[in-house]
Amino acid sequence: MSQTIPASDAAKTNALIKLILPQLDRPPSRVLVVGCGSGYEAGILARALGADTFGIDIGTEFTFDHESAQPATLRLMDAQALSFEDESFDLVYSFHALEHIPDFRKALREMSRVLRPGGTFCIGTPNKARLLGYLGASVPLSTKIAWNLIDLSKRARGRWSNEQGAHAGFFADELQNHCHNYFGEASEITDEYYLSLYRKRRNIIKKLTETPLKYRIFPCVYIVGHKKPPTPRPLD
Repeated sequence: MSQTIPASDAAKTNALIKLILPQLDRPPSRVLVVGCGSGYEAGILARALGADTFGIDIGTEFTFDHESAQPATLRLMDAQALSFEDESFDLVYSFHALEHIPDFRKALREMSRVLRPGGTFCIGTPNKARLLGYLGASVPLSTKIAWNLIDLSKRARGRWSNEQGAHAGFFADELQNHCHNYFGEASEITDEYYLSLYRKRRNIIKKLTETPLKYRIFPCVYIVGHKKPPTPRPLD
């Protein structure tokens, strides 16, 4: 049975799609969603982009909702060992999955491997510098409070890292550097994302983007970019 997609979750995906579209060098024919969860994001991307879309997850926390994901295809797969061919996707998309992957560098290497040269990627994670998180999550307030208390406890005990089981995420410059290392071109779009998502509060968000305080307020960070073609070797 298909699950109802929370409007707030769909809005997040649509906000990112609006930012991805200008980055594409051509209409994508194949899209990969890494860490697709139930699969609804893959479905939204497939319908919006008209592309052959695959969503992958290890399946330990989520149950695939194939109906909501239509026309995307969902597969059980480890992001650290993708079974797709080299350079077989035009767009690789990963929304709040990288922080859960034991060897995130291996996952980034795999994402880069399956992305064609000139192809686009979009990766978002929690913001490690945030004061509070989960503000826009589609869960009860009591759950948001409980999750933030867990985060505060891990910070206080010096366990504020993904490797130690915290839902920490990455600092903005840290995530951008990792993406640059594996894809070759990476730009932060956190400001643009929140301006697009919260249009009714645009004036407040705009003021935040103009101060360093934004990295304490914005709960997540987002990077978009392209895979650079390999540098030609000089002729002997």
